This record gives sequence, structure tokens and C-alpha cells, in this order.
Amino acid sequence: MTRLALLRHGHTAWNRAGRIQGRSDISLDDQAKAELAGYHLPAPWDRAELWSSPLTRASETAQLVAGREPATSAALVEMNWGDWEGQRGEDLIADAKTGYRHIEDWSWEFRPPNGESPADIRRRLMPWLSSLTGDNVAVCHIGIMRVILALAWGWEFTGPAPFRIKRNRLYVVDLEQMRPEAEPVRLIPREAGS
Repeated sequence: MTRLALLRHGHTAWNRAGRIQGRSDISLDDQAKAELAGYHLPAPWDRAELWSSPLTRASETAQLVAGREPATSAALVEMNWGDWEGQRGEDLIADAKTGYRHIEDWSWEFRPPNGESPADIRRRLMPWLSSLTGDNVAVCHIGIMRVILALAWGWEFTGPAPFRIKRNRLYVVDLEQMRPEAEPVRLIPREAGS
């Protein structure tokens, strides 16, 4: 069986400000580092192959929760938000001229100006997903997670998503069946002194 457990990176200053990070290489903030240092991967995921996006916020998260260096893959880099990168989503949605939409209204072909669509991400991810064997953990970004979970759940980026991505949880997909586990797996709090 080939399984993939997806974990979203911890918070950055841009996350907390509601700014779209995309491919900007923003580090975790101090609060996120302290919080993530208090967790570890549950069994059997603590022994799985560890991957991350090459962006700092993802690789830092992987190191903190797994206690080891991840392998990185460019396939896991966040969605390219083009001209919208660095802007706040709520400001973009307030200005109808921008063309920004809530995710429920995207479709696979929704593309920020000079950016990347979910379909582009799917094409980028498929060779990497096909190369995996055994159990794998990938620390990545919400855009990457949405595409993989959309494939697993059969969601077409229209209407409400059948999943909600929260931090400090593993979202597990059986890659051979391309099926999700119904419930995410929580990271385990470290005991004091460990």
C-alpha cells in the first residue's frame, strides 16, 4: 500500500496578516516554531519517508515535528499566485475588478493573473505522486493539499469542499485507490522534557 499523509506548514507573519504567500519564501514566526516544537508525528508516520516543499516554512515545520531533515520536491512548492502574491485575500474579494473568487467558485481552471491554476498544480504533482511507495509524509502548503485532497475526494473546486484543512493534522490519502481517510490524524503533543 502507498499512502501519503499531508501536513500544512505552521503560521508565518503573512498568514496571520491574511496575505497570500504563494512562492514567497517566508519563515515560520516565533510563535509557530514554539508551538510546533511541542508536537511530534504519531506512529506509524514517525517512520515514514519525510518530504517537504523546498520553501522554508514547510521545511522548518517538517524538521520541528519529525526531528529530521526532509527530502524536498519542487512539486510541493505552493501555488503561484502571480500578481496577487503578497496581497490580502479580503482586499481582493472586496474589489470585483480583480477577478478574485472564493475557492468554492474556482473550478480546476481558475488562474490568478500571471499565476497557476489548480489544473497546473495537478499536472505538476502527478509524476511525483506516481513515484511514491510505502508511507510518506509531505509537509506542504494549503494549495497543494487542496489539489491532492480534491483528487481523493472527487471535488471539482465547485461548491463547498468536502474537507476542511486545519493545522497540526495529517490528511491521509491511499494513493493506490486515490481515496482519503475520512478523519485527519492529530499530531501528538510532546511530553515535557522530551
